[in-house]
Amino acid sequence: MRPGVAYGLLGGPLAFVALPLYVHLPAHYAGRFGMELATLGALLLGVRALDAVLDPWIGAWADRALRAGRAVRLGAAAAGAAVLALGFQALFFPPASMAAGPALLAWAAATLTLACLAYSGLGVLHQAWGASLGGDAPARARVVAWREGAALTGVVAASVLPGLAGMDTTRTVLVAALAVAVAALALAPAPTHAGAGSPGLSVRTLVGPWHDPRFRALMAVYLLNGVAGAIPATLVLFYIRDRLQWPAGEPWLLGLYFIAAAVSLPLWVRAVRRAGLAACWVAGMGLSIVAFVGAAALGPGDGAAFAVVCAASGLALGADLCVPPALLAGVLRGPGAAAGQPGIAFGWWQAATKLNLALAAGLALPLLQALGYTPGTTDPDDTTALALVYALLPCALKALALLTLWRTRLHRWETPA
Repeated sequence: MRPGVAYGLLGGPLAFVALPLYVHLPAHYAGRFGMELATLGALLLGVRALDAVLDPWIGAWADRALRAGRAVRLGAAAAGAAVLALGFQALFFPPASMAAGPALLAWAAATLTLACLAYSGLGVLHQAWGASLGGDAPARARVVAWREGAALTGVVAASVLPGLAGMDTTRTVLVAALAVAVAALALAPAPTHAGAGSPGLSVRTLVGPWHDPRFRALMAVYLLNGVAGAIPATLVLFYIRDRLQWPAGEPWLLGLYFIAAAVSLPLWVRAVRRAGLAACWVAGMGLSIVAFVGAAALGPGDGAAFAVVCAASGLALGADLCVPPALLAGVLRGPGAAAGQPGIAFGWWQAATKLNLALAAGLALPLLQALGYTPGTTDPDDTTALALVYALLPCALKALALLTLWRTRLHRWETPA
């Protein structure tokens, strides 16, 4: 097995589990257990916000694991994978005797917290490991592409399996994929830029990356762009089922979206060699806006048109997947305050990702309920609010992210080697 493949393989099960946790979970609990959207939004906002707060501490742990040697790195990955599998099982398969109400809400909160913390530990360790491998901009983009290519394979599988084979099969595949990926890490390249020494775990250490202006600029763009992507991710199942009224097309539309993203990854890596990282990110965001704006006007019977939207926005997703982490890896190798702290930096990075998802769930779901939308509604007039929040609000946020990227002039701060 090639070393790059051995490293990147873990991205598959991590992405595989992320789709049920962040996309299927709201529809699962609303449809199967009758949990209200506002309650779900509050639950997801609270758990993800708590999880995000802990990510910098998790990042500090990841830095120590990367410096501690092969046995510690692999042991930490194995432990994280085991806890993640257990948390997933408990979250999606609560005790049969547990009825909807406060008990189920408490169970969902506890098991979602467990699953998210395990996901965070494993994900931050994996991303920091990749950022510590070094290289110039194209090399960093290739490392991210290995990981994100595996991740997209996992996402495609996760987008199809729950709808076609059910959550039982999804759980079995997740456990097997985690076991194979953790075993493959034994063949992965060792980190070469993981920093030196073992700085004390203090607030000063944890906020160190924020003293770097390049890190702050990159995070500002990443946050705006991330919220723009998290809103449709949270609402896509409602949109397909109620706005398009095509529940049977759900796995195929999601699969098409992620397959298009996977196909686009080598194209974006090649484009980085020619135009640079920041320019490719601009192109990806612009393509996403153009592709997605028309989704607000679609309705029942427009499944084929939405498939085109899924394919085009999936191509744009490739840039969002490979470019921002490669930019961050360059920041970590520069002369600023973020250098030498890959774990802590990616802890903040993952915290921002979860903040995006928390804001999407905590704001979009209650907003839709306040606007009168109810899951299961089939009247096109009653799903107008869903279409607008799903499609146009993300486009506006993408445009704001583009403006912020231009104002921060991130292209001037790309570390060439």
